[in-house]
Amino acid sequence: MEKEISTRLTTLGHPQRLAVFRLLMRRYPDRVPAGELAQALDIKPSTLSAYLSALMQAGLVTQDRAATSLQYSIAMAAVNQTFDYLFNDCCRGRPDLCAPAPLGHDRMTRTKYDVLFICTGNSARSIFAESILRKEAGDRFIAHSAGTLPRSELNPFALAVLQQKGHDVTLLQSKNVGAFMGLDAPVFDFVFTVCDQAANEECPAWSGQPVSAHWGMPDPVKATGTDAEKSLAFQRAYGALANRIKLFTALPIASLDRLSLQKAVDQIAQSPSEI
Repeated sequence: MEKEISTRLTTLGHPQRLAVFRLLMRRYPDRVPAGELAQALDIKPSTLSAYLSALMQAGLVTQDRAATSLQYSIAMAAVNQTFDYLFNDCCRGRPDLCAPAPLGHDRMTRTKYDVLFICTGNSARSIFAESILRKEAGDRFIAHSAGTLPRSELNPFALAVLQQKGHDVTLLQSKNVGAFMGLDAPVFDFVFTVCDQAANEECPAWSGQPVSAHWGMPDPVKATGTDAEKSLAFQRAYGALANRIKLFTALPIASLDRLSLQKAVDQIAQSPSEI
């Protein structure tokens, strides 16, 4: 076991191999095509292949084939085994030294949890998620959304869907993640990325160590065809997010430990992205 752990740590000691590992962690439980990894990290395909081979040999990454494409994902059991070894052996199981922080900040006295949904443009999917959570369980959560682009605008098809579903859109606005990085910004309990491109990007290390997950789904903004066909794509995105958020709000958050909660939000990511 010690030799295996040592190999994994040595493998992750290379900055670009670590970058590949970190991206796949952000996309977990997705299987990400090699071409997308190369593009997101600006790495030559041949070089990426060598990095992925090393990560697979260390047992940290798995490979699958979908048609002609090779796809990669985190071997979470091996990752957990590695951290368990470090905690129990190197830290001697001392929670005062090594245990992760509890959920959020002043958890026991909180009556609401702050949740942030991130996409690239903050024009549709993340706006949907913010609006759905606010309407679905606004008494338990404070919903926020933001985009990674410097500037964006709310999509008119998204606004039309929200109005059809009975949401108040008067206060909605597109925001950059920078709006939540000041000293007076909320300390988030949950952060979810809802598009692959946003998850591929390096996001800030949020204070409070929020529980995070990737709930990626197709971008309705890229839909083509008639206005009716485009509207249908937005309706499907709204429905898929509503399904996931209903599962999220049904979680007994206060009674779950951090690991159980992380597992639960990861499982939600595997619920259908189109309904």
